Amino acid sequence: MFTGIIETIGRVLDLRKDQNNLHLIIESGISNELTIDQSVAHNGVCLTVVAMVNGTHTITAVAETLNKSNLGKLKEGDFVNLERCMQMNGRLDGHIVQGHVDQTGICTEVNDKLGSWEYTFKYDPSEGNVTVEKGSICVNGISLTVVNSIENSFSVAIIPYTYEHTNMQQIKKGDTVNLEFDIIGKYVARLVKQ
Repeated sequence: MFTGIIETIGRVLDLRKDQNNLHLIIESGISNELTIDQSVAHNGVCLTVVAMVNGTHTITAVAETLNKSNLGKLKEGDFVNLERCMQMNGRLDGHIVQGHVDQTGICTEVNDKLGSWEYTFKYDPSEGNVTVEKGSICVNGISLTVVNSIENSFSVAIIPYTYEHTNMQQIKKGDTVNLEFDIIGKYVARLVKQ
């Protein structure tokens, strides 16, 4: 369980293909503090730390993860948002995030709002996911509030702190992002369908 409040950014040092799996070696300020078997969200994808060496940690993404997320599109030098799992005695500053990406979306617009940024993302509505204005959405693991919602698209407003401390600053029009829709919204949408 995560909150969508990003702890730090990690840099992809190396990617190693192993049959249908991809091992990613990540360097970050928290890599030395992690333990093998620990769950860490990478761009919102909950993955297990499988190795640690010299200030880096390694995670493995299987075919299912690569098909449903943007991790397979990462290149050496790319940045990923990192969050360790929520402590049950802490505050829930973002929203309830499972670390299970529902689908990817495409950035269709980035607008500089002179002190903030508005990003618009398009997604495939046939998967049954929905957004609502003022509801929660997780983009690359970041807990955000939906500003504008239509059937297959939504916008989010990014404050300078989030822009500077996450990989939002690297996202540009045409880029693929990971989306985890609000867990409550998913259950409500499923109930309404029945």
